[in-house]
Amino acid sequence: MRKPLFFVSLIALSLLAATANAQVNLLAVGALTDSRAGHYTDLSGLTNTLENGVPANLLGGLGSGFAWASSNTFLALPDRGPNAVAYDSLIDDTVTYIPRFHTVTMDLKPNTGNGLPFTLTPTLRRTTLLWSLTPLVYGTGEGLGVGPGAPAQNNFFQHFFSGRSDNFDPNRNSGNARDGRLDSEGIRVSNDGFRVYISDEYGPYVYEFDRLTGIRLRSFKLPDHLFVTNCKPVGDDEIAGNTSGRTANKGMEGLAITPDGKTLVGIMQTALIQDAAEGGDAKNLLRIVWIDIRSGKTTHEYAYLLTTGSGVSEIVALNNHEFLVDERDGKGRGDDSNAKVKQIFKIDLAGAVDVMNMDGTQAAANAVSKTLFLDVVQVMGANGITPDQVPAKLEGLALGSDVKSGGVTTHTLWLANDNDFLQDFDGTNTNPNNFYVFGFTDADLGGSQYVPQHFRRF
Repeated sequence: MRKPLFFVSLIALSLLAATANAQVNLLAVGALTDSRAGHYTDLSGLTNTLENGVPANLLGGLGSGFAWASSNTFLALPDRGPNAVAYDSLIDDTVTYIPRFHTVTMDLKPNTGNGLPFTLTPTLRRTTLLWSLTPLVYGTGEGLGVGPGAPAQNNFFQHFFSGRSDNFDPNRNSGNARDGRLDSEGIRVSNDGFRVYISDEYGPYVYEFDRLTGIRLRSFKLPDHLFVTNCKPVGDDEIAGNTSGRTANKGMEGLAITPDGKTLVGIMQTALIQDAAEGGDAKNLLRIVWIDIRSGKTTHEYAYLLTTGSGVSEIVALNNHEFLVDERDGKGRGDDSNAKVKQIFKIDLAGAVDVMNMDGTQAAANAVSKTLFLDVVQVMGANGITPDQVPAKLEGLALGSDVKSGGVTTHTLWLANDNDFLQDFDGTNTNPNNFYVFGFTDADLGGSQYVPQHFRRF
């Protein structure tokens, strides 16, 4: 029987869609493998031991944030430190670990042997500690069974940020930029290469730092409804003690910068407390903030709905209005389970409804549409990486330099995992910090145009 024309057309479109995604593939996998002094060490120069017995220079958690910095150079960001090691539950097992970022070069070369198309060799080049010239607020430790929360490295000029959860002013809301606590999660580099932008979960904050020295240059103004009124050193207590604001430990997880270098785009990991309380679609509502770098102010807010994962870990810009969003569950390597949801969606904020003044239900009804760009678990599985070996916390996402693959110009998408500093601390190396490089072509973008960030000489 002759098929109707529209039926044939649907088949043709399906074949085109399958062909369009054929180039999204895993190109390379690499890991930082250098181990010194019995554990993986960074280049911070710190020699002391943290309160939980972990070396202050322990290298780990590199995939909390990941940013391209031109050519083969990337910045890798750990979070608030090695609190997976038990210490004191009254401060969520946090210690006076100083937040930092690492400069890493990625040597990506065609593979002339068997296996993936490319080999990847990461090399740690530099570690930069984050600090403030003006004094910060630290906890006294009183009633918590611990000492003061100020890092021992503080001096007259340098007041270092810290992962300690009690380093806040109890008389101010969580948006107080004088608080010493910082749980860094997203990182991007300015187009001139001299500045670094970092988002965090405690505030949430978005700070600008000098790339060379690590000094904080300024704090960006975020909407008040993102902050909690009553700060607590224990995340669960903070959630219970507030009716609005970000959910503790699930603040501004992702940060993007538009290729023109004018805008920062931050995304919350999960719904705000007040949005989740409304139920319905609002409980899956994530707010996206649009920050004008020049003025330092938030100018728009957009809505994103979770559909498959338990939260969003990162956002990266394809161009000045389209973005890739990393949606995931918490399953996989490091969780002793099988990964299920590690999916990257494409969204377009051009023409999206501004939900700044909307409640959760209204905002959810105006969420941006999204299309699946990459199913990470599926593609890794096709390359022999079983679900139990897919990292549970694939949190770092960056776009890098183009390569030639099979004679075709191929764009690169980089993923990195947060291994909670357990790379080799227990001597098993069961959860290393890996870097995964995926390749895609213009055909995979479904009509979108990829515009890489343009860096001027640093």
